[in-house]
Amino acid sequence: MFKGSIVALITPFKDGSIDRKSLKNLIDFHVENGTDAIVVAGTTGESATLTFPEHEELINLAVEYADKRIPIIAGTGANATHEAIALTKSAEKAGADGSLQIVPYYNKPTQEGIYQHFKAICEETNIPLILYNIPSRTGTDMLPETFARLYADFPNVIGLKEATGNVARVSEQIALTNPDVIILSGDDALTLPMMAVGAKGVISVANNLVPKDIAEMCRLALEGNFEEARKIHDKYWKLFKTLFIETNPIPVKTAAYLMGLIDDIEMRLPLYYMKKENEEKLKQVLKEYGLIK
Repeated sequence: MFKGSIVALITPFKDGSIDRKSLKNLIDFHVENGTDAIVVAGTTGESATLTFPEHEELINLAVEYADKRIPIIAGTGANATHEAIALTKSAEKAGADGSLQIVPYYNKPTQEGIYQHFKAICEETNIPLILYNIPSRTGTDMLPETFARLYADFPNVIGLKEATGNVARVSEQIALTNPDVIILSGDDALTLPMMAVGAKGVISVANNLVPKDIAEMCRLALEGNFEEARKIHDKYWKLFKTLFIETNPIPVKTAAYLMGLIDDIEMRLPLYYMKKENEEKLKQVLKEYGLIK
């Protein structure tokens, strides 16, 4: 359920609210194009600027629109443990298939603090948890030993989204746990290298735009056909890099709008529209891939 190509879904907004029509269309788009699962209300979904009611609404809508055709993983992490517990309980009640739990940001907890944070969530919920380690966003690196301890102690901790940029972390995590642990790349550019040493897939930004090809690359890699998978990786390398010329999700949301996947480019401050020169670079790359005219 939580292997292969998992999209870190953008959240469409219109007139200050969640754009329900575009959200449903996006979920249908991913079902039709072979995406393995959908993360809603993650970083790419602008979770930091959602109100609590919106956060819950987004997860409820995603579960409703998916209608069991594709697994929904709800981003329900927070830097306050009680908030993470409340959001995770709500997602579980809504029928989400799993939860993505970011390491608490800004607080800069110790490794023991990280352990106690996730322990508290595990003790209050039963939904499968994928932990999310991204020090560049959170200011804190959850060390492999801390994840391994959580994985051993709590059966609902099933995996990790690893976004340190360090491919060796995959091998470290497997050595401390077991080969079946679900390690997912948090960076499109590193998906194939990480899968080559045991990762099970990716939570992908690029999947928002080219889901069929990212799903195929992951399928080939899981089958051990790295020669063919590398052809797809090489083909989309330029796109992977271009989607991060400004802070994620600004470029991917702009691209989705240009491709007609969403009705409005609206983002939440402090995220703002792309610089014109960067938007032109993005348009050029999208044209090269035949994604826009």
